[in-house]
Amino acid sequence: METDRLKLLPPSMEYQPLMLEAILESQDELGAYLPWVPYALTEAESIENTQQAINNFENFEGELRYSIIEKSTGRFLGAIGLIIRDKSVPFFEIGYWMRSSSVGNGFISEAVKAIESYAFNELNANRVEIKAAEQNLKSRMVAERGGYAFEGILRNDRRLPSGELSGTAVYSKTGI
Repeated sequence: METDRLKLLPPSMEYQPLMLEAILESQDELGAYLPWVPYALTEAESIENTQQAINNFENFEGELRYSIIEKSTGRFLGAIGLIIRDKSVPFFEIGYWMRSSSVGNGFISEAVKAIESYAFNELNANRVEIKAAEQNLKSRMVAERGGYAFEGILRNDRRLPSGELSGTAVYSKTGI
């Protein structure tokens, strides 16, 4: 998939070292909300995670993760995933993260629009969701700017990596 500024590429070992570099650069910011960060900080963990992402992609299961690459520079910016929630609906959830040095440039909003279009137009999605920790205002703003309907807060349904109890903000778009 491509947008004006981005390429969204399937997972590959070619980009694994660049993803690890971006996670290491951004671990403090990402680690505030994403529980997988502490398990993605070594080369071995990164290789294993990338291989799992490749397998998921090839078998259309779990999460279809894409590397976000800036066209003009070839720089690895982050990742976006289309999490398969229910194939019978079809219903997907979009998850994303951006390296700290590239936040605030609209890259995630652009990538969300592309993957959303893919979900509705190619995968015949009837529902696409974005969820974020209640306190994660940057992630919630992506959903709001993208025109997702705010459905509410699932109260006290998660623990943040800090151990703090949190709610989850749920946003959606439907194809009907």
